[in-house]
Amino acid sequence: MSRRKSHHVGLSSDGDSLNSDFSEKVNNAASRRKSHPAPQSDHESFKSADLEKGNVIIWRRKSHAAQDSYDSFTSNDSEMVNIPILRRKSHHVAQDSLDSVSSVDDKKGSIAVARRQSHAAKDSYGSLKSIDSDKDSSGSSAYGYLPELSHNHGYHDRASTTSSFSEVYPEKDYFVQEINKHDDVELLSPWRRRLHRLAPLATLAAVGAYFTYYAFRISFTVNAQRKYKKTYGMAWVFIATEFMVALPTVAHQVYSLLAMKQRKRPQLRIVGDAVPTVDCFITCCKEDVDVIIDTARAACDIDYPPERFRVVVLDDGADPELKKAMANLNQQYSNAFYFARKKIKGQPHHAKAGNLIGGTAFVETLSGGAGEYIAALDADMIPERHWLRALIPHCVRNPNLALACPPQLFYNVPDDDLLVQSLDPFVHVMEPIKDACGVAWCTGSGYVIRRSALEAIGGWPTGTLAEDTFTSSKLLGRGYDTAYVHEGLQYGTVPDSYAGHLKQRTRWTLGTLQSALQQRFCLYGDICRDMTLYQRLSGFVFTMDAFFKLFLVISILTIPIVLISGGTLVAYSTNRELRWQIRLAFISFLLLRLQEYLSSLPSGYRLALRDSGSMLWMAPYHAKTVLVSFLLPKWLGGRSMAFTTTGSIKDDINERDGPRRAHVFRRLKVILWDCSAYQHLIYILFVIAAVTLSTVRAFVNNDTTKKKLIYLLTHAFFPPMLWLVSTTAFATPIRYALFPPTMPDREELLDRNPKTGVAHPKEYWKTQRWSKSHWRHELEIVILVAYSISAFVISFTIPDQKLS
Repeated sequence: MSRRKSHHVGLSSDGDSLNSDFSEKVNNAASRRKSHPAPQSDHESFKSADLEKGNVIIWRRKSHAAQDSYDSFTSNDSEMVNIPILRRKSHHVAQDSLDSVSSVDDKKGSIAVARRQSHAAKDSYGSLKSIDSDKDSSGSSAYGYLPELSHNHGYHDRASTTSSFSEVYPEKDYFVQEINKHDDVELLSPWRRRLHRLAPLATLAAVGAYFTYYAFRISFTVNAQRKYKKTYGMAWVFIATEFMVALPTVAHQVYSLLAMKQRKRPQLRIVGDAVPTVDCFITCCKEDVDVIIDTARAACDIDYPPERFRVVVLDDGADPELKKAMANLNQQYSNAFYFARKKIKGQPHHAKAGNLIGGTAFVETLSGGAGEYIAALDADMIPERHWLRALIPHCVRNPNLALACPPQLFYNVPDDDLLVQSLDPFVHVMEPIKDACGVAWCTGSGYVIRRSALEAIGGWPTGTLAEDTFTSSKLLGRGYDTAYVHEGLQYGTVPDSYAGHLKQRTRWTLGTLQSALQQRFCLYGDICRDMTLYQRLSGFVFTMDAFFKLFLVISILTIPIVLISGGTLVAYSTNRELRWQIRLAFISFLLLRLQEYLSSLPSGYRLALRDSGSMLWMAPYHAKTVLVSFLLPKWLGGRSMAFTTTGSIKDDINERDGPRRAHVFRRLKVILWDCSAYQHLIYILFVIAAVTLSTVRAFVNNDTTKKKLIYLLTHAFFPPMLWLVSTTAFATPIRYALFPPTMPDREELLDRNPKTGVAHPKEYWKTQRWSKSHWRHELEIVILVAYSISAFVISFTIPDQKLS
């Protein structure tokens, strides 16, 4: 056996370690380049074994040298197969240069495998050339592309990766530090946290007042029917309308009562270089290349040992420009990969789930195999540098924890957020409540999932556009734990157009229903067999919310219909019953406002108000999606909804770009006609006509002031005047078309490092911003509260005989 000095790990042109059998004699094809000798070296072991006439040579070496080099072993044996394996672990390497490994075997050939872990300040690769007529070393295939490594392309502050990727540390080697007892310490100030603890009590009071009010409404209507021997049909319709409009909110309030026990999840960090391996997927499909590259570059730049994670862009659009950009990025970060799955015509592709399935299989082919964890980012979600160090420790601490997910936050939400594109009411209020109940859901981006748990549930679920929440439910159904890490760890972009916003939200609705059907609404079946009561209830409440949109639309339409009918809307047998209905309506309304304020402290009360209105004006779109894509047969107009990624939804009127914004008439045409907002305009006109007609009847059909006031109070102006609430909400699309927000170019929202090109959102754009015009929206609440208070006071000041 001869020994020869060499300085290169066996790498093929696609970046993988050389690990293939040669059937014929291999020519000595190795490029050599100069390397610096190691000042100090400490050899741990040298083992040589003879196994079935084959030499297995293992060389282990630990070095703390400022400069390090490899020696190679070359074995010539005419009868035995020689497998030299080099393993190296180095933590303080300032510069590392590798040449090629060349091995010649006269008859059997030899295999050179090198594994490497390094935190080098500099790293460069030489080239390795091998002659093999059966292999294609172009680095590309029908399924993926690994950018070819060129000579001397190392980046000054990154190290090469994947050589030690297969190494698994024992749990005792992980060091997890608890830096705060609350993970949301940066999102919730101490005084808000203290007030927020009163939210369950306020919710209990609001729910109690709500059901008390309806119990009395029903009782008094029955009493009136018995006394006057008639049926008050419109009164029952009005009661049902009020109930259905409030039902979604009340359902979530009742669910939140289950979280009376405060959520306790600490803020953790995994420290040091002993960390699990992670495959970071960036799923994309026809988004702008610069957006995807910004995400990929930021992901490569995170504070995590570079040889312990890989960033893989999963391109479902097979964009050649993106492929080229990723090849360039690989010159800077050797742990950056590109993969575009092969789509076979006529076979289902399963949208994002299929993309994830392809990526999960692809990383198994890389050097070191698949990682212990999979992390996923949407194409536009830029991670913070401590992203993985904040999520991984929750999984390390709890071996049964399969998934940890942070909130989705955004940096291009306009001032006042008229369309309520921010998810703050959900990610800052509902998700922590669900986490307290052990029902944390994956929300599609930024999460980390244990690969072994994913395999245990059969991989990524298909047949739904909401593969993220479905995955969470399947994990919970197998007895795994999930965690919601309430930290700002990723920031993305919302659709920059009205049409894009509609497509995104209706797609979410459809995906939720698709998952709900497969899960049987978490009530029974194999998928939810190990779910707790809270987990089943959560799955039922949040998935049934999509169906409630149908009833909500019916209820909203009923409001002007009952006003036009002229029938009795508030029935009572005595004036005392009328008084108590007014008082109970006021108490319920007031406690609901208090509960909304306390519950929405983490997200902000002003945004919570807009979120309630958004639920109303978005209801027709959600209802249409459910009907057309879910309930109606094809012969009645039913059709499948096409999958469209958020980033690929283009804006053709540039409504948020001041200089390029389309004229107001074109904006109105696109939003009112193309986006079907004409239905909102028709509804507003219908309500105005109904209220006007009801008011005219009050003055025409009643001869005394008392009767006129009673008629107004028991018809259009019964508190809290639902017609005003719904009309104000339905005016949102029209206001948006007339006065769209103006946003700067995306680049102006980012802080970009001129040296590395890494970009992160500016702190200013990460937060909510409210202009002076926002107070116009508050006028509705002020009017409703003032009117309800006035009606409440009047019910005490006017004697019974004056109302008889």
